[in-house]
Amino acid sequence: MGDAVPTYPFRMPDALGPPPEWAALRAGEPVAPVRWPSGDQALLLTRYDDVRRVLSDPRFTRHLVAPDAARVTANEEGGVFGEALTEDVLHQRWRQIISRAFTTRRVQAIQPRIEETTESLVTAMIERGAPVDLLPALGFPLPAAVICDQLGVPDTDRDRFAYWSDTMLSMTKYTQAEIDVAQAEFGDYFAKHIAAKRADPGDDLISEFIRFTDEFDGLLSDEMLIATSQGLLVAGYETTAGMIGKMVAHLLAEPGRWARLLADPGLVRTAVEEILRFDPNPGFGIPRYLSADLEIGDRALTEGTAVVCSIGAANRDDRTFADADRVDLGRTPNPHLAFGIGPHSCVGQTLARVELQTVLRVLLRRLPTLELAEPPETLAVREGLVVGGLERVLVRW
Repeated sequence: MGDAVPTYPFRMPDALGPPPEWAALRAGEPVAPVRWPSGDQALLLTRYDDVRRVLSDPRFTRHLVAPDAARVTANEEGGVFGEALTEDVLHQRWRQIISRAFTTRRVQAIQPRIEETTESLVTAMIERGAPVDLLPALGFPLPAAVICDQLGVPDTDRDRFAYWSDTMLSMTKYTQAEIDVAQAEFGDYFAKHIAAKRADPGDDLISEFIRFTDEFDGLLSDEMLIATSQGLLVAGYETTAGMIGKMVAHLLAEPGRWARLLADPGLVRTAVEEILRFDPNPGFGIPRYLSADLEIGDRALTEGTAVVCSIGAANRDDRTFADADRVDLGRTPNPHLAFGIGPHSCVGQTLARVELQTVLRVLLRRLPTLELAEPPETLAVREGLVVGGLERVLVRW
């Protein structure tokens, strides 16, 4: 990598290919200094075992608002990486509450609604005629409808949610003043929504959160409920929407992948897991702040060190995955880290998996001749977005 500290995140050579730095760092410098968008330095982890260990080790905390912590962006408050919940009892209680809202049973109960919405959106695509940009036609409206329905907020507000979400997740697009205004608007919206649900609860997640917190003697404040609601909306909307587009793009980039799924639709589940692993554009990665001295990857780290775990690089580590740079739609086992691991793993991963699998099944059945309407090499990455994504995915059939 040379003597200069490279700027992170790395630029991708194309929308569907990994940065060449990943392989070089995994081989020669798996714990490497990098410079974040703020200008601060941190360490980048690219090997699977190191990333897995850090995400599972409570000494690597999410407390990036500590006075001596490196900042991801130039924004003083750390943007979406600021962490109000730490590794203590409060976080454990929060996880208990959130996990109860995303049980397998609850997700299975809403699966018919997910399928119905997907069918409706695909029907509208067919009626509109090709070519269609899959992102506004299906990628964004499906998870928006699902998460809005679950939170008990009107789907008609999704354009406002999209702007607020984009503002909170972009590292370079907005000024601090714009971010502050968007976060204030977002917070005010959910404060009013939570107050309305306290007065007239329903069967939505917000009402459940209120009931759950009452069981814990009100341990989680309304501020925490607002932050939780915002986080679920952003995560349930933006990340799944982006992954729908990337999933379809990867499967269509090489016709043999789509043909294999058409011949064996039973591979849908493992295919989704493999694309989650293979995705070279999962976003910034997962930052952590070290609360004690320790050693990782044969390198001594001191308290106060900031690291970022490259999920995409770890998921391409051939020490863990055979032929890691090849898509194997039937790969099993597939212990990828797309949803994280440990105490901060994604609580909504069951819902995300159901949405992705449903989209794929419906598209295979309804649009078997689906193909990209432009060469894969012309696909463009949404720059500066924490969770990664593509600018557009034009398809035809």
